[in-house]
Parts: sequence; C-alpha cells; structure tokens
Amino acid sequence: MADRRLQVFATVARLLSFTKAAEALHMTQPAVTFQIRQLEEYFNTRLFDRTHNRITLTEAGDLVKGYADRIISLTNEMDNEVRTLTGDIQGPLLIGASTTIGEYFIPGIIGTFRGSFPDVRIRLHVANTNGIIHMVENNEIDIGIVEGPVNNKNLVKEVIWNDELVTVCPVNHPLAEKKKVAIPQVLEYPFISREEGSGTREVVENYLEKRKVEPDSLNIIMEFGSPESIKSAVTAGLGVSILSVATVEKELALGTLAAIPLSPPIRRSFSIVHQRQKFRLRAMEEFLEFARAHCAERQSPTTS
Repeated sequence: MADRRLQVFATVARLLSFTKAAEALHMTQPAVTFQIRQLEEYFNTRLFDRTHNRITLTEAGDLVKGYADRIISLTNEMDNEVRTLTGDIQGPLLIGASTTIGEYFIPGIIGTFRGSFPDVRIRLHVANTNGIIHMVENNEIDIGIVEGPVNNKNLVKEVIWNDELVTVCPVNHPLAEKKKVAIPQVLEYPFISREEGSGTREVVENYLEKRKVEPDSLNIIMEFGSPESIKSAVTAGLGVSILSVATVEKELALGTLAAIPLSPPIRRSFSIVHQRQKFRLRAMEEFLEFARAHCAERQSPTTS
C-alpha cells in the first residue's frame, strides 16, 4: 500500500544500484529511473548523486530513506494486523535457497505450501550459501534456506533438516564395490568439487580439517556450481565427488551412479535463516510453521 515511488526509492537506496533494484523489483531499469525522477521532482531536490557509474545518497536522500523505511515498515505491519484479524493470508514472499536445497529440497515444500495458501505469491532465488546469506543480510529476501554454517549473530538460524553427504562415483569404479570409504581412499582419485562459497564445499573442507587432512590434498580437477554438472562429470568417468545423498536419488534408482557412505559419516543441517529484527508478515510466519511441520514429518530416521 505504501507509495510505489517510496518502495522503489527504498530499494535503490538499499542496493545503491538502479540495475540491482530493477532486478529485485522485477521492473525495467528505465521504469525504476522514472519513479526516482518523479520523487525528486516532488521534493524538488536530488536524492542521489550519480558519478562514475556509482550512486550515493544525498543529504536529502538519506533523510527520505529514514522516513521511507519507517513508512514501509508501518504499512506492512498494518497490512499484517488487518489480515491476521480477518484470517486473510496473501501477498509476496521472497525465499532464497542454496543450490542443493533449491534444486532438490525446496520445490516440494513450496508446491505443497501453495496448495494451502494459493494467494501467497512466492518468488524463489537460488544461489550458493554465501550468496543467500548475503541476500538475507541485505533484506533482499524474507527467508533463506541454506546448507552451510551461518555465523552472523544478527540472523536467526533454525535447523529444519539433517542431511548426509556420500562419496559418488561411476558404478564400475573401484570404490563402488565398498560398503564404506575413508577419506584417504577418496584422495587417491581425481576429485570434482563444488565452487568456492558453496555450503557443500565448506562442509567437506571442515570435515577434512577435523581429520588433519589439508583441503589441498584433494586432487581437484574441476569445479562446478551445481550438483547436476558434477553428476554428469562423474558419470562420464572424470573423477569422484562428495554430494548430498538427496541429490543422487534418481541416479541410484536408475543405476547410473554409485553412492558410498563415508567413514566416519559427513552429516550436516539445512537451516532456515532470517533477520532477527525483521517484521514478520503473516505469510512469512505461516511458511516458517509449514516448513517446520513438513520437514519433521518427512525427516528420514537414517539421517536424524
């Protein structure tokens, strides 16, 4: 309900980029520029300084930002309270998920949630763990679901799922015959890894460090930004990898890959994160409750 110009202004002021604001608002950049120009004409002063492809807030812009943030927050709070009173749950909900979760875990939750709350408009952003945490910190999304450690004390972290990582190799590979493998056995083969910033990679590196094994000991020959690319490379016989067991269910059923548990096992948590001070809209509250219940019901006893 807040003035659209204020919403656009607040997004540009937060991101300090017309391009990023346009992406976040799902608008064209000229449309964002037009809204800012209208607001500057209304106040008869510049709100941004534009120099060398960078923008900064002017003194007037900084003043407007403070009021705009308060107006938008109060509008959201009013909207939420009225909808709570009437039992009406709708509106946008911005969710971010790290790559593994975004590809294999969250679509099922969102699909079931939308069946119960069809008027909630969910937008999903998928990036690696560091990228999703950064988006939560910058208030670009309402909720993040990540697979790596979360160290920012300003964010609320809640574990909702327990996952296990396994060694993945071709079905005719020497490791495929084993019931369990230790890290020294994995080190004997070319390794295909996730990229820097990936939660999966960080978990693997932490696992190695706890066992006094230098991460450089992995003979990394390739790095990819998604489990799908890694699985294709492993299937082609280019090396082995360590992935979430949830990412290889289809390949195991088809018999195109083998997954062998590590000894000792690698287990990690999937966590929901959101800003500690963020006002929680009714749609956000309902999604958090739904995700908790959904995961509690479906959590496998073997990974708990």
